[in-house]
Amino acid sequence: MNVATDYHCYRFSPDVNGPSDLYNYATVNLVLTPQERTGLFLNGHYKLTDNIEAYLSVLSNRTSASFQLAPAVYGAIYGAVVSADSYYNPFGVEMSPATGDVFRARLASLGSRAASNGIANNQVSTGLRGSFDVWNDYQWNWEVGYDYGHVHLSSKTLGLPGLGILNQGTGPSFLDPDTGLVTCGTPDDPIPNCRAFNPFNLQDPNTVAALLESQQIGVSQQFQIQKVKRFDLNGGLFELPGGTVQLALGVSKRDEYIHSNVDTSLLIDFNGNCALGSQCASALQGGYDVKEAYAELFIPIVKDIPFLHALNLTLGDRYSKFSSFGSTNNTKIALEWRPIEDLLLRGTMSEVFRAPTIGNIFAGAGSDAPRISRDPCDYSGTGTNPMAGHPGCVGVPTTGPFLNTAVQNNSQLNAIASGSAFAGFPIGPEYGKSFDFGVVYDPNWLEGLSVSADLWRLYLNNNIVNIGAQQVIDLCFAGQEQFCPLIRRFQSGDTQGNIQTLLEPTGNLGRLDVSGVDFALNYRLPEFSFGRFNVALNATYMTKYDLQTAPGLDGNTVYHYAGHFMNYGSAQAAACPGAGGGICLFPRWRAQSSIGWQLGAFDATWNMRYIGGYRMGSPAPSQDTFPWGTDAIGQFQDYGSTTYHDIQFGYNLEALNTRFDVGVNNVGDKQPPLLYANNTLNANTNPTDYDMLGRYYFGRVTVKF
Repeated sequence: MNVATDYHCYRFSPDVNGPSDLYNYATVNLVLTPQERTGLFLNGHYKLTDNIEAYLSVLSNRTSASFQLAPAVYGAIYGAVVSADSYYNPFGVEMSPATGDVFRARLASLGSRAASNGIANNQVSTGLRGSFDVWNDYQWNWEVGYDYGHVHLSSKTLGLPGLGILNQGTGPSFLDPDTGLVTCGTPDDPIPNCRAFNPFNLQDPNTVAALLESQQIGVSQQFQIQKVKRFDLNGGLFELPGGTVQLALGVSKRDEYIHSNVDTSLLIDFNGNCALGSQCASALQGGYDVKEAYAELFIPIVKDIPFLHALNLTLGDRYSKFSSFGSTNNTKIALEWRPIEDLLLRGTMSEVFRAPTIGNIFAGAGSDAPRISRDPCDYSGTGTNPMAGHPGCVGVPTTGPFLNTAVQNNSQLNAIASGSAFAGFPIGPEYGKSFDFGVVYDPNWLEGLSVSADLWRLYLNNNIVNIGAQQVIDLCFAGQEQFCPLIRRFQSGDTQGNIQTLLEPTGNLGRLDVSGVDFALNYRLPEFSFGRFNVALNATYMTKYDLQTAPGLDGNTVYHYAGHFMNYGSAQAAACPGAGGGICLFPRWRAQSSIGWQLGAFDATWNMRYIGGYRMGSPAPSQDTFPWGTDAIGQFQDYGSTTYHDIQFGYNLEALNTRFDVGVNNVGDKQPPLLYANNTLNANTNPTDYDMLGRYYFGRVTVKF
């Protein structure tokens, strides 16, 4: 290919002009990654006196893991610069982030990206504990302790192109008539020790050699430390008709610190790029401390009278003072009532508070590649674009037409995901209330049976989430202009108005309302000559999982997650709490059940795991996630339930303190449902919730000493 007419614009789908230009990265991305773990646990205690004991607990864990991803992306949007005077450039214009004349490619000839990670987790807990008597009637227990935890993550990434070397090779170049080779520089000023690079033919042997020469290893490290000093005290106070009133008190001070070190070649810049082109990150450090005090009072009001077999009240309070967020006070009240011995009625109401974690605030920036489903700056007319003056459309042409190419091609953006500090985005605690009302029935007439049901509800304000690209865009255009500076667009060139890079910070997002019912059944049958059986069932039905993006403000949208899968790239998935890897699934039903058998030293278990059905898409306009694209608005697909069966057999050899286990998980080799690549990231299904390995066998030997 030597002239501009040999090239064509990117084709998202096949048409009369040729096949699709989409890259199928699912064939090389590892869904299941290899890993190896080693661990050490030590627990000891020593009596100093009859009432005082010293203790020490040590935990050390080492994990080695690796992953493989599709080849690195390359192009002007990722920091590549192709000179207008490059011998290989048939277009005669410079291509760079500055000019907005862009191209992109997968460096398949360089090979897949791969990384090896090492995680060391060390924890120590030590202190003194003891007891003393008060008025010779009540025993009080005390404990003073110190906890220390240290996590060290080290990562090495391969398959990354060195943009500095490649950009030198895509600078001015010429064909040397004496050697017949393309040479960097100009005939009057050739550049020594430079290999000319042809970005428009990645299979050319000279291009492959240039890619391999530019390849470097990216190294990053992260350290996280937690220190806790604590004192706890509990014991009896006085008697009531129902028993002894008991009090628990405690104070603590916790220090949190995080520090990330990044190879200079991986340091992320303003546009989300780095010298190695992808897997970019940032060096960041920070910390805070929190001082806390709590008190909990257990009051057994009455017992052993008609319709009041037992009536207990629990009151609790916790005061917290954060060096970065101020102070808060949260209370709890719980009531237990047994009208008869077999029946327990219980209820709890608690104030909920969670400050941002050290990672929520100080997590370093990293390269991300999200998809979006719409851009409010799009305008198909030829007159003045009515959105051109909006703060989220800075750089969009004032006259149309303008259509965001990432939306039209369903392609990924160049984005930066980070904690709040890197993005300069405000973050605060989330707070709310939780309610739980339940019943437990343990009939005396059927020994071994216990059934329970709990109705629960939780709401959180200022919900802490990782805010995805589409949600950043939607909130900006819904009147929440603090999100608009997170959107950065090309200001000139052929790609003017398209998103150059977008920040995805951790922040507070609206209000979350969740409610449901938990069911539990346990029945241990009488012992027979052929063994003893135990049956257990635990199930949850989710009645509601709603998120309001901006309650009480303009542009508030309510997303109904319960019973739905929110596809990757949708606004719903971009706002989804805990949506790891772009996956957002909340089936209404989830359950686990088991049947166990034991006879002497032998035992066996049959476990079942159940994931209920759900819907993708919706006929409701505010809930439609466009699983087939925006040309199929209102369409939806219902998926059925999935059940996994696992079996295990064991033998306990008490004489040697040894146990043997063998088993099969996913006995039926149940395959996960196909959700297709346009709805998920890095897989055609949901690897977060479903079994990706299929049927597999295991054996285990456990020795106690």
